[in-house]
Amino acid sequence: MPARAWALLLVLCGTIFLEGIDVAMLAVAVPSIRSDLDLSTASAAWVMSAYVLGYAGFTLLGGRAADLLGRRRMFLGWLTVFLLFSGLGGFATEGWMLITARFMTGVAAAFMTPAAMSIITTSYEEGPQRNQALLVFAGTAAGGFSLGLVIGGLLTQLGWRWVFFAPVLLAAAILLAALRLIPKETRPEPTGGFDLAGALTAAGAMLLLAYGIVRLEHGLDGWPLTALVAAAGAALAGLFVAVERRAASPLVRLGLLRKASTVRADLGALLFVGSFFGFQFVATLYLQELRGWSSLETALALMVMGVDAILAPTLTPRLVARFGNGRVILGGFVLAILSYALFLPVGPDWSYAAMFPTLLLTGLAFSLAYGPLTIAATDGIEEEEQGLASGLLTTATQFGSAVGISLVTAVYGIVGGGLDGFRSALIVPVAMVALGALVSATGLRGAKAVNEAPEILAVLERPDVSEAAAKVTAG
Repeated sequence: MPARAWALLLVLCGTIFLEGIDVAMLAVAVPSIRSDLDLSTASAAWVMSAYVLGYAGFTLLGGRAADLLGRRRMFLGWLTVFLLFSGLGGFATEGWMLITARFMTGVAAAFMTPAAMSIITTSYEEGPQRNQALLVFAGTAAGGFSLGLVIGGLLTQLGWRWVFFAPVLLAAAILLAALRLIPKETRPEPTGGFDLAGALTAAGAMLLLAYGIVRLEHGLDGWPLTALVAAAGAALAGLFVAVERRAASPLVRLGLLRKASTVRADLGALLFVGSFFGFQFVATLYLQELRGWSSLETALALMVMGVDAILAPTLTPRLVARFGNGRVILGGFVLAILSYALFLPVGPDWSYAAMFPTLLLTGLAFSLAYGPLTIAATDGIEEEEQGLASGLLTTATQFGSAVGISLVTAVYGIVGGGLDGFRSALIVPVAMVALGALVSATGLRGAKAVNEAPEILAVLERPDVSEAAAKVTAG
C-alpha cells in the first residue's frame, strides 16, 4: 500500500486501539474507583456494565447511520463525543456521574467503531489489500486491550482519574490526524426517508437484550426481572423485524441476515470474543482474589496474550493466503479449546510457568480467529451496506463479551466462589469455543467448493478434455 493508505489505516486503527485501551484500563482501575467514591458493589459493577449497555444497544444503529449519513461525518462527530465524555468521567465525584459518562462513552463507541471499520472496507480494494488492513485493525484492537491492562495498572498508581484523562489525549491526536487524512465524501441520500421506527425499535431491543444479559451476573437472584427484561427485548426485536419488512427504506435490509457466511462469521465472533473475555475475567479474579496479586502484577502476567498484536498482521495473512479464511478460523477455535481446557485443573498455588501455556495459546488463537472472522463478516457485501455489516459484527462482539463475562460470573456465584467456583466458571469459555468450532466447521464444505472451482475450470479448458467433450456432445 502507498504511504498515505498506511497513514489512513494507522488513524483508523488508532480508534480501535483507543476503544480497547479504554476498556482495559478501567477494568484495572475499578477497585480504586470504588474505594475513592465509596461505591456499593452494584454501583461499581455498573461502571463497567453501563459502557457495554451503551455500546451493544446502539452499534447496529451506528453501523447503518454510517452508510446513510456519511462515514467520515459519523466517525469525526462521535470521536469528539467519545473524547468529551471520557474527560467528564475523570471529573466525576458521584457514582451516577461516572455511570452516565461511561454509558455515553459506550454510545459514542457504538457509532464510531463501525464507521471506522466501514471506512477501511470501502477505502481498500477487496482482496489481499483489504484483508491485510482488516488483520492489522484486529491486531491493533487486541494490542490496545493487552497494553491497556499494563498502562491502567501504572496510571492507577498515580490516581484513577488519569485512566479517563489519558484517552482524551489519544483521542485528540487521532481526531486531528483524521481531519486531514480521511477523504471527504458526498452524503448519500436515503430513498423513502429515514426509518425512524426501525431505529427506535432496534435501539430499544438491543438495550433490553443487553441489560438482560448483564443481569445474568446475578445468577438465580432476581431471575424474574431478568426473564421479563429478556422477554421484552425479544418481543421488541420481533416488532423490529415486522417494521423492517414494511419499511420503504429499511434501516436493516433483512436479506443481509440471510447471507450464511455473514451470519456464521457474526455468530462465531460472538462466541469467540465471549469466551476470550470470560476467560480473561476469571483469570483476573483468580490472580487478584485467590492469589493476592496486585493489579499491576496481574496485568503483566496477562500481557503475553497480546502476542496477537504482532502475529495478526504478520503471520495470519500468510496463513489465510495459504489455507483460506475458513480453515484458519477453525484452527483458531480448536487452539482456543485446547488453551482454555489446559487451565481447567487450575490449583491454589500454580506457578506462572504452569499458566503460561494457556496465556500464550490464547493470544495465538485470537490472532488466528478474530481477524479472519472480521474479513468473513464483511466479505462480498455491497459498499452501501458496509457500515451495516460492520455494525452487525461489532454488535455480535459486544453481546459476546457481555454474555461471556455474565455467564462466568453467574456460574462462579452459583457454585459458591473459591477455587471450585473458578474451575466451574472456566467451563463456560470452553463450551463457547467448542460451539464456535462447530459453527465455523459448517462453512468449510462451501469454501472447499469455491476454492476448487478454478481448478475444475482449468481441467475443463485443457485441449484434450475439450476435444473429448465435443465428441461426446456430437455423438
